[in-house]
Amino acid sequence: MGQRAGFVTGGTWCVDNNKLVTYWPGEDGLVEIEAVEHRGGGSGCNFAVDMRKLDPSMPVETITLIGDDADGRFLMAEADEFGIGRAQMHVTSASATQYTDAFGSRRSGRRTHLFFPGTAALLTPEHFDFTKTTAAVLHLGLPGVHKIMDAPWGDDPNGWVTLLKRARAAGLRTNLELASIAPDLLAKLINPCLPHLDTLCVNDHEIGALTGLATVRDGTTDVEAVVEAVQTALAQGPLELVVAHFPMGAVAATRDGAVIRQPSLRVPPEAIAAANGAGDAFAAGMLYGVHQHWSVPDALLLACATAAASLRALSTTGAIAPWQDCLALVQQWGLRPPI
Repeated sequence: MGQRAGFVTGGTWCVDNNKLVTYWPGEDGLVEIEAVEHRGGGSGCNFAVDMRKLDPSMPVETITLIGDDADGRFLMAEADEFGIGRAQMHVTSASATQYTDAFGSRRSGRRTHLFFPGTAALLTPEHFDFTKTTAAVLHLGLPGVHKIMDAPWGDDPNGWVTLLKRARAAGLRTNLELASIAPDLLAKLINPCLPHLDTLCVNDHEIGALTGLATVRDGTTDVEAVVEAVQTALAQGPLELVVAHFPMGAVAATRDGAVIRQPSLRVPPEAIAAANGAGDAFAAGMLYGVHQHWSVPDALLLACATAAASLRALSTTGAIAPWQDCLALVQQWGLRPPI
C-alpha cells in the first residue's frame, strides 16, 4: 500500500432528529419544540462531515453498520453528499438503523440525547478491514453505545481494544471518541484502550472519569484538575497527545512534557443555536491540525474555533466552515480570559 493520508472514521453513524426546545422539562412536563432538523449524526458521521467541510481536499472514509431502511439510505446519501468513502458502510436487514432524538435547550444551551441503538448493537470488529483503507488516522467511537463492541472479543477485554490493535498493526494512527456514559463504565471500557492509542481528545467529564479525578465541581470545570488529569492519562500508555476541552477552553499535554492551555472563543449569545456536535467539531479541528503537522498550540486554537463555529447551527455539522473561516472567528469574536 502507498503512503497513507487522511482519515477513516469507525463506529457510530445514526440519524439525528435534532430538536430545539425552550427548556428541558421535568417528567410530566410540557415544553414547546421551536425547531426541528433531520441530519446524520454520531461520531463516525459528524467527524467525517466536519473534516470534509474543514478541507474538501482531505481524504475521508468510514466504516460502520446501518440498516436496510429509509434511515440507512439517508445516511448513505449524506456520505455521498460530502464525498466520504463508504465502501465499508455495511448494510444489514437484521435491525433498523440507529437513531437519536437530540434535544437542545435554548435556556441552558445544554443537550439531552435519547437514542435507539438498532444496528449499533450489531457492529463487531469483523466489519472492519484495515487492509482496504489508505487513511493515515482511525477516528473510532463510541464505546458504551455498541453492545457487541463493548463486550470481550477473543482474548481482549472488549472489541475496541481488538480494533485499535489491528489498526495500529496495519500502520494507522489511532484516536478514540467517547460518549457521555456513566463514569465507572467509561473507565472500564476505555482504560484498556489507552495502550493502543496515539491521541485522545475528550471533554472535562470524560478525562475525570478515566483518571478518577474530580475535574468538574458544582457544574464548573476545575482547570487545574484537568491539567493533572491529562498528564495522568498521558502516562498510562504510549499516547503522544491528550486533550481535554470544556466551555472555558481546552488543555493539551504532550509526550515531551509540555502543557498547553487555550481559552475558548467569546461566542456572542445570539450566535448560539445549540451545543450538539461541538465535541466532534473540536476533535476534527484538533486532528486536522495534527494531521497537517501544525504545532499543538495552532491545532488547539483551530479546535476551539471549529467548536465555536459549530454552535451556530441546531445540527451537529451544519455550521462548520473551511478551516480558514473558522480561524477568522477568533478575530471576529475574540477569546475568553486565559485559563
